[in-house]
This record gives sequence, C-alpha cells and structure tokens, in this order.
Amino acid sequence: NIFACNGILFNHESPRRGETFVTRKITRGVARIISGKDKKLYLGNLEAKRDWGYAPDYVEAMWLMLQQEKPCDYVIGTGETHSVKEFLEKVFNYVGLDWKEYVEIDSRYFRPTEVELLLADSSKARKELGWSPRITFKELVKIMVDSDMELIGLESPGEGKKVLKQKGINWTKNHLTVI
Repeated sequence: NIFACNGILFNHESPRRGETFVTRKITRGVARIISGKDKKLYLGNLEAKRDWGYAPDYVEAMWLMLQQEKPCDYVIGTGETHSVKEFLEKVFNYVGLDWKEYVEIDSRYFRPTEVELLLADSSKARKELGWSPRITFKELVKIMVDSDMELIGLESPGEGKKVLKQKGINWTKNHLTVI
C-alpha cells in the first residue's frame, strides 16, 4: 500500500516565484523602475482574479497532509480572491508610486483562454488539518517587494521582513527559512 494524497494548490507565491509569473513580474518590475533600469511595466489583463497565498504556508499544508493517519485529498488556498489590478495597486502603493504612471497594457500579454476567477474552498483542510494561511495578501505583497528591491541592490521599506520575523520566519537574502 502506498500512502498517497493529492494537494490541489491554488496560486502560491514567494520571492522565489519565476519572473514570468504576473506577481513576480510586478514586484520585480517596480524594483527595476525605482532603480532606473526600466521606465515602464507591461502587463495584460488586470481584471483576472486569483486566490494568491504564500508558498511556505502551502508547504506546511502539504506536510500536514502527510501526517494524517489515512491519505486524503485537500484543496489548499486562502479562500480570498484578488485581481491583478489589486496586486498591482498594493505593490505600487507600498513603495509610494502611482501605478498608472508606470504600467502599460499590452495585448500580447492577454491569455487566449483566460480564467477570470479562481477561488479555493479549503474548508476541509482547515477543519481536518487545522491549517490556515499565516501570511495575508497584503503581507505577501510586502514580502515579495522587499525581496525584489534587495535583490536589485535597493533598500526596501522592510515591512515584509518585519512580518516574517513576527511570525517566526527567518529572512535572509533570497532565502527564507522557518525558525
């Protein structure tokens, strides 16, 4: 017998997210704009809505799945949905910039078959595993912006680092570990 479960993971983000994914494209883009390396950020559909969570929270959920007596499948997500535009606004507001001055919509970045809304129902994981995300959407934005600013050699606002420290997660350059 093999102990096997499926984790159906909704969007999970971190500073390690690939640079072509919209969340990282935005946080990296704002750092490049602040540094003077770029003048504009080019994006597609700002109205698409996603259930974005913090990747290390999802790793914890996967570990909890494997600690159960019997294997079971679970949906992992925050249960909240936010648009690309909301993510964009939070990122630019965090660094004191107006996104409308720096963002251009480019039709090349629209998906031919866009799913407008993705929203997880993680009630089973919450009930059976006792799991819930520790990092909020707003905190996730700050963590990712701080990391991308530091990676490019800028001083970050630092609120993302403070959040992680308060929640027992260690911040080191481009490497996060639970303490």
